[in-house]
Amino acid sequence: MPSGCLTIRAQLPQGCLRLPRDQARPNVRSSADRAGWGGLSCLAAIYIGVRVIGAILGVWAAHLMFELLLWQLSVTARTGSGQWFAEAIATFGLLLTILGCSARIRSAVPYAVGLYITSAYWFTASTSFANPAVTIARSLCDTFAGIAPAGVVAFIVAQLVGMLGGICFMSASCRLYPRNRTFVTATSMSALCQKRT
Repeated sequence: MPSGCLTIRAQLPQGCLRLPRDQARPNVRSSADRAGWGGLSCLAAIYIGVRVIGAILGVWAAHLMFELLLWQLSVTARTGSGQWFAEAIATFGLLLTILGCSARIRSAVPYAVGLYITSAYWFTASTSFANPAVTIARSLCDTFAGIAPAGVVAFIVAQLVGMLGGICFMSASCRLYPRNRTFVTATSMSALCQKRT
């Protein structure tokens, strides 16, 4: 089952932090990459923490639904260059999906992310975790969907490599096609975030 179906995301109520609606971020990686662009600044750590907690709560909810032990550690080994490369590709594609949709139709991002993760589950060797919060949470699930805790750091490093590759690709695309509004650079994303706040 795709990880997108297993993860329940915990969201802080907007009134709690008095944040504008458009500062909601689809996942940890996009929170981290946009933090450097001025969109989140010091709140990035809160967003990341909430995502990790939400992912863990989602795994525990799935355990309760399927009458599994609440506390588990996965023994599913996911290691090797093929798995890591697949995870970098999954993350690269996810970031391009998010930034590409954000540039054209922001309201399409949630649908596009869901469709991408579901398809990437089938076309990547790693089953497309593509999110550090999901990776951490799936280490607490001893099913086929899990990942042994020893493999978590390597997966997160592969996801960061995929994120950096996605940012570099989008920036290079903007330089090659400056009039193409489909592509978003760090500069235009920062301007977009500042314009909406």
